[in-house]
Amino acid sequence: MFADRVLSGMRPTGSLHLGHYHGVLKNWVRMQHEYECLFFVADWHALTTHYDTPQVIEQSVWDMVIDWLAAGVDPAHATLFIQSRVPEHAELHLLLSMITPLGWLERVPTYKDQQERLSEKDLSTYGFLGYPLLQSADILIYRATQVPVGEDQVPHIEFTREIARRFNHIYGREPGFEEKAEAAVKKLGGKKAKLYTELRTRFQEQGDDEALESAKSLLDEQQSLSHGDRERLFGYLEGGGKMILSEPRAMLTAASKMPGLDGQKMSKSYNNTISMREDEGSVTKKIRTMPTDPARIRRTDVGDPDKCPVWQLHHVYSGEDTKQWVQQGCRSAGIGCIECKQPVIDAVLAEQRPMRERAQLYLDDPGLVRNIIADGCEKARELAKDTMRDVREVMGLEYK
Repeated sequence: MFADRVLSGMRPTGSLHLGHYHGVLKNWVRMQHEYECLFFVADWHALTTHYDTPQVIEQSVWDMVIDWLAAGVDPAHATLFIQSRVPEHAELHLLLSMITPLGWLERVPTYKDQQERLSEKDLSTYGFLGYPLLQSADILIYRATQVPVGEDQVPHIEFTREIARRFNHIYGREPGFEEKAEAAVKKLGGKKAKLYTELRTRFQEQGDDEALESAKSLLDEQQSLSHGDRERLFGYLEGGGKMILSEPRAMLTAASKMPGLDGQKMSKSYNNTISMREDEGSVTKKIRTMPTDPARIRRTDVGDPDKCPVWQLHHVYSGEDTKQWVQQGCRSAGIGCIECKQPVIDAVLAEQRPMRERAQLYLDDPGLVRNIIADGCEKARELAKDTMRDVREVMGLEYK
């Protein structure tokens, strides 16, 4: 229905670490050249768990955006913005809350998980219960077609699809819908109108999913259709009403393979991170003092790389030759642990160097970051306003 538009957001947690880079930002840098991309700072989401310490959020926002730019996210190819600067997110969240069954929110898997994990905080708030719906509004307001997520987040996208479906079902029955849809079919022109009708019949009468996909592709190619006619034809195709909100698809991303300094997943809560822009001396010291195979007490003791956190970093940063050198040298005590760590230190520093250089530009002139975000918020608001115009109209809120 819409050109492929990718939406992704991150809560502002301050400076990002290499786990964020390998798990999310490398994907963003690649995707910005393949899709229309919107990347946003989810500052309202931060308030669902940090409502009592809001003063930490502002600095975290700017630190995080600089890390995005340092990683190679390019404002010439992607729209970067802050959630709270686009108030339409909140308006859509409010309107969707009118039709969202309470049970749908309570069954979102992360709801109970997070409550247990953050048991020291009082999370029995409406904001925390409703955050999956705010997440849905974040996606639906831009009619995003794809949302990059890990497997644990797929239920959130399914929830968003259900919300879009429910909204379209309740509000997509505009007066005279079928007559308007038939008039829109004629606007396709003789050949294409005939093909659309055939594909629609095949899908509705035989459940032919290939026919449905072919018909959607046909509509995607029609540049001259008005937005309203396009929505009607998509809705008519599947036997429903006008499609006001599009159903996004989950774009599965591989989990970050970036281990922390202790061999666990890299995470601030484990205190085992290397920041994306950490200075060279600190990075060198952290890797040099990493724990290794406990069996290697002396330089002459043989070791087993599989029992050593440093070996996990070699998986991320080293080529086959280096990995063979480590395996052979460690198991024969031919190399010491400090020697084994040096190629990792060199590779991490080489990865970080361009990041630090890109970041310096924005650290020297913070106004540049503010301008990038201001431009991005303006672009995002234009898209959000388009959606809200349609939402208000079908909900009877466009008072004449």
